[in-house]
Amino acid sequence: MTTETKAGDTKAGLKDQLCFSIYSTTIAINRLYKPMLDLLGLTYPQYLVLSTLWEEDGQGIGAIGERLALEPSTITPLVKRLESAGFVTRNRNTADERQVHVRLTEKGWAVRDKTQCLRHAMLEKSGMSGGDLLQLNQEIQRLLGALTGS
Repeated sequence: MTTETKAGDTKAGLKDQLCFSIYSTTIAINRLYKPMLDLLGLTYPQYLVLSTLWEEDGQGIGAIGERLALEPSTITPLVKRLESAGFVTRNRNTADERQVHVRLTEKGWAVRDKTQCLRHAMLEKSGMSGGDLLQLNQEIQRLLGALTGS
């Protein structure tokens, strides 16, 4: 009997399961980011909402939720807290009041530069090059695409 495990082997140990490796890595990244985000007055989910707005400002709650694979009922409280903190404004669509559009404020745009510390910390802590991290991210994105059919 060999000590090697196969990708689909149900007897594989926890550390041999890709899902657990990705899960554990996500927790480690969140722990790395938390002290820096705390200094900026942000939670990780709020940072993700801001990141979607930095890509395209003025999105609706539904579009933000779709981009983050979260329900609008999860996005709304995040956006409300970001608005209370002065990072965004919310405006109802005059043609359809059910639609709420979110726009970055000057403070919301300004914090973008301050989040560069997250990338620097990832590079430093991981011991990987920027190219290696980019390649790893591309592979994970390819896996995600295959699993979701997108």
